[in-house]
Amino acid sequence: MVFSRHDTTITVAIQSIATTMAADRLLNTLLRAYQDAPNPSQTSKIFGTTGTLLTTLANPLNISLLTSHALLARSIWQQPDGLRTCLQTISIFNTAARHVRRNELDNAELPRGQPVIGSGVSSDAWARAIAKGLDDRSSRWQHTLVLTGILMGMEGEDRRSLSWRLRSTLEQAVATAANLALEDGSRTGPLGRGAVVLALAYALPLLSGANKALLNGNALLPAVVDAMLSDEGFQRGEFIPAIELDLAPARKFAWSAASPSVARIQQLESRPLVQTIASVSQLCLFAVQHAGDSNVVLATQDDLLTFTASVLDKWEHCALSLVDPSVEPVKLPAETLQGPWPMLWRLMNKISIAVVISLQPVVGRCLLDPYLRNDHVAPIVATKTLHALRNLSFVLSRSGGKSFQQYTFTYLTSLDIISRYPDASTAFLQETLPPAPTIVPSPLHQSLALFYLNTAEHLPLSLSTPSAEALIVSPATAHLAPTSWLLSPANTPPSTLTLELFESSHAALLSVFSCPQHSALTAPLVPFYIDTLLTSFPARISPRQFRLAFRTIMQVSSPPFPISISHPQLSETLLEMLRYRAEGASTAPLQDTSLSSLPSGQGQQEDTSDGFVLSEQTTLVLALIDALPFLPVHLVDEWLSRAAEASTRIPDPRMGDVARKRLWEVLADGELDVERAVAGVTWWGTRGGRNMMTIGSGSGELPMMMSGALGERSRL
Repeated sequence: MVFSRHDTTITVAIQSIATTMAADRLLNTLLRAYQDAPNPSQTSKIFGTTGTLLTTLANPLNISLLTSHALLARSIWQQPDGLRTCLQTISIFNTAARHVRRNELDNAELPRGQPVIGSGVSSDAWARAIAKGLDDRSSRWQHTLVLTGILMGMEGEDRRSLSWRLRSTLEQAVATAANLALEDGSRTGPLGRGAVVLALAYALPLLSGANKALLNGNALLPAVVDAMLSDEGFQRGEFIPAIELDLAPARKFAWSAASPSVARIQQLESRPLVQTIASVSQLCLFAVQHAGDSNVVLATQDDLLTFTASVLDKWEHCALSLVDPSVEPVKLPAETLQGPWPMLWRLMNKISIAVVISLQPVVGRCLLDPYLRNDHVAPIVATKTLHALRNLSFVLSRSGGKSFQQYTFTYLTSLDIISRYPDASTAFLQETLPPAPTIVPSPLHQSLALFYLNTAEHLPLSLSTPSAEALIVSPATAHLAPTSWLLSPANTPPSTLTLELFESSHAALLSVFSCPQHSALTAPLVPFYIDTLLTSFPARISPRQFRLAFRTIMQVSSPPFPISISHPQLSETLLEMLRYRAEGASTAPLQDTSLSSLPSGQGQQEDTSDGFVLSEQTTLVLALIDALPFLPVHLVDEWLSRAAEASTRIPDPRMGDVARKRLWEVLADGELDVERAVAGVTWWGTRGGRNMMTIGSGSGELPMMMSGALGERSRL
């Protein structure tokens, strides 16, 4: 039997009518289901059917009708599952939009006479039909959810499904609906505010700059912060006290994976706002930058500071805060280590990153906003920011969060601001000064002490000499003293922050020594400090820190610092102590001191191709060489010879080459001033310097020559 083209057309029409009738019947069934009492077991089915009909209804009027009734559905919205229901709403319209666009592209390639795929409605017509269903009977915040879903489905992932004009209209509609919802707080309510925040977190990257500017930052910013910290977000840290209730009494640190507190954290992590916290944080950053009222920005900072203080206080009262990372495998059961423990710190890390990203634009506005950068407000903003970062230091010191860009900007900019105000600097250090511990403090208090020392290192120029002594010198020397808890047998094995606390204490003292106005403190402390420095190396201080510390001490012992006049023999005495120590130092390679760890920017030769590590003796010789540019001129000749001799006594040829190359850099790369450079040239040419430098060289390279020297084959 042969079918004509007319018969085929009739068949296609019949199939289309049948499909339409089936969709209409399903629509009627769904509209009745919308009026049913809420039943959580049926909600997913209702959402699924809604999504199916959105892609199969061929009549735009029915699409509008479905959208309107979906937002009024008693079975969905009478008892919504918080923002999960809102996320499902975004999801079904997003998915439906993608299917409509895919069907449109597929239908464009179909042979003539073939039945269309899906509804056959174009992307533009479908989007307009959905928008017409957003009437006054439903809430503005619900409109934001639907419009965001359409925008994501049609234009997300670089899809260009809508006409330019319609896309611009859709973006404007998202911003307008969000503004109307946030500005009418009494009708919107907490759920609606959270829904707008969730929707904008997805929609913001898709909005053009002009349409982003339509958003009301003054209304958006409080909503974002409230949503981030509320029950739909981080629950204001209330999940921490619940942990304490679930710790097994018989085993102090046993935290079962089946406990209610673990289930609570799992549920918290699955909440839409927490899952998309990176996008929510970026939305908060945008809102801070575009809030017209500076008081709203200050209120946001107060909310974040209160939240971080609450998290710190709650964690301090939790028994798990006593567990140092170095002893976790011993003190924590395997069940805790494999499940709840990493999950808890993952959540803590999310909290820290979200707060830091939110604080960054607050500090940034202090540089530009006339209201925030004045001498009354700026130090307050900087102080509060530093307090908030301090409150989170127990997380950031553990996770390495201090290295990401937003933290660096927020922290250093706050320090730059507060350092301009001596009273604010002194007050902050007084408020955060850690008490002198008599026993090994908890990891939390160690992190607070580390934050204090790192911060104090930047502020000696802003302090009076008595304040510098009380707020920097005293706590730093307490950590370096032989009676310090860092050196006590109770700190065995050493805590995770032991080395960092040692190095931060050294750095804090060096910052005071480097300030000429505090020279009255330098002379009495240098003998103690040098003794401590030599005693600490290499067990409790890295080669890089040792070299930097000794170089700094030599620098402050030289002109124009006053101590060079009152104690003219100090610099040579320090070098004698170092040389004597180097003669008996170990020649065995140190652990974790590869050449890649040497500080750059100070003339060190960075040759990491071999990947070998340096010895204690080599590090001491390098420290001696680093100090040569700060010697009195009349001592340069003598100590160049001693440095060359010390480098030739290093038994390992490769380490000896490192020392000789470093000495050559001091001579040839401009580290010496004019007078010392003249002494260096004299030593090289007439005092046997060249012979000393070339003796024992195992590198096989050409002999070293001063800059501009003529080679042996030169015809001149």
